[in-house]
Amino acid sequence: MKWGASLLLLWMPCLVFATIVEGAVTGGDSLQLGGQFIKLAVPFARSSPPNTVGANTFNDVNLYGFDEDQNIEITAPLAVDIMADGKGCGGKKGVIPVGITVASHYVFFDPAKKQRQQGEIQFDSMIIGVITKGKNLALSDHLANTGVNYLNPGLRGLEPADMVTITGLQSISVNWVAGSPGDYIRVITAFSPGAAEPIRANER
Repeated sequence: MKWGASLLLLWMPCLVFATIVEGAVTGGDSLQLGGQFIKLAVPFARSSPPNTVGANTFNDVNLYGFDEDQNIEITAPLAVDIMADGKGCGGKKGVIPVGITVASHYVFFDPAKKQRQQGEIQFDSMIIGVITKGKNLALSDHLANTGVNYLNPGLRGLEPADMVTITGLQSISVNWVAGSPGDYIRVITAFSPGAAEPIRANER
């Protein structure tokens, strides 16, 4: 069976709403300084300027996440840096093929000065892949469709010492050190094609 067909069969039975369910800061300087997980609602005013991510716009100890666009039908191959294996793990890079309907979520840590943070995030739908490299984040920003202003500094992606791990079918953990401009990832999860008519990426 081809990988694209396998993805369709594997992720179609998932829940209707592909959202971040919960998260937690579990270790590092961030935890010691009172950092916690905060799920943002778009548009948000916590950043300076408001509704902007990507380069020192938060400058605090928290782990943040927000849901981006839902029901995106991939119309061109989408490169991810960590591909889920469908069994609760993953590690190798891969490509999400054309025709898959997905949801997108943004997770980040933007401290005022260099700090370590460990954390975990749970989603209500199965993870397909995680984007961690600056180039692939920039190439996938157009799929977000949130109205958020995504800044794209040269160090936006993760460094080799930063770790993102798929820890279950619907969960990831992060163990990263960030300073300026912060660490940012995009998590691509499955979405139920029966929830609404899919939005094709080239029909915005």
